[in-house]
Amino acid sequence: MLAIYKRELKSYFHSMTGCVFIAFLVMFTGIYFMAYNLNAGYPYFSYTLSGSLIVFLVGIPLLTMRSFSEERKTKTDQLLLTAPVSLTKVVLGKYFAMVTVLAVPNVIFCLFPLLIKLQGTAYLLVDYSSIAVFFLLGCVYLAIGMFMSSLTESQIIAFISTFGILLLLYLWDGILSFLPGSALSGMIGILLILTLIVVYIYHMTKNWMLAAGIEAVGIAAALIVYFVKSSLYENLLTKLLGRLALADVFMNISSSNIVDVSGLLLYVSILIIFCISDDTDNSEKALELGGARYAEN
Repeated sequence: MLAIYKRELKSYFHSMTGCVFIAFLVMFTGIYFMAYNLNAGYPYFSYTLSGSLIVFLVGIPLLTMRSFSEERKTKTDQLLLTAPVSLTKVVLGKYFAMVTVLAVPNVIFCLFPLLIKLQGTAYLLVDYSSIAVFFLLGCVYLAIGMFMSSLTESQIIAFISTFGILLLLYLWDGILSFLPGSALSGMIGILLILTLIVVYIYHMTKNWMLAAGIEAVGIAAALIVYFVKSSLYENLLTKLLGRLALADVFMNISSSNIVDVSGLLLYVSILIIFCISDDTDNSEKALELGGARYAEN
């Protein structure tokens, strides 16, 4: 894993992708810092940092688009997948290299609250907590982008698909306002979510009986609840899907100074799920390669 990590980390700086990402994020945040903290005298760096979330929409896809798609396009993924290294270490090596690139501007951000402190009042605990959550949110986005890159050979498709998902998450609160709040629509939405979960389970296990059983039990339970107490489904989609507004966890710190522990756990859960999904996709690819080589022999 260490060799893969070093190779990936060097490639980000040799291709200037890492340097461009770091420079752009620091420059963008620096402009907000000068406007709000230095000129206007606002004491919270966390508020300034919230303006940099939009940089993730372009910066994260830029980092992740080549992680696996380039390997597939150049066929070098065959060397990785058949190397005497576990697929988990391959995925983690690539992922930690991207996390390291992301960590560089966040380390630089740690100097900004100290500059505010030199000018007067500063709230270091809030500011450093916001930097930590900002970094963790970026790690979640990296996991999503790496997963999208593992699904295609085209870096452009990987970039656009990751950008689309991150944009959707960025606008999530506004999108939820258009969802209907009736009990029937709530039940239908729950069944659609159940179906997506079942598809993911089948993708992970390849056991159609298990997937069909979960789907059948879920549908039966949803119908029973609807006929017994349909009011439970009212506005359920908005409440349930509202948790996917990932930026809200960071915004709670930057605007209200509230640390959402359940939101942090959600970050870690999503990160683990997408990293595991990367491992599964590459395991399937390795099995295909192994089967092809066996057929040739």
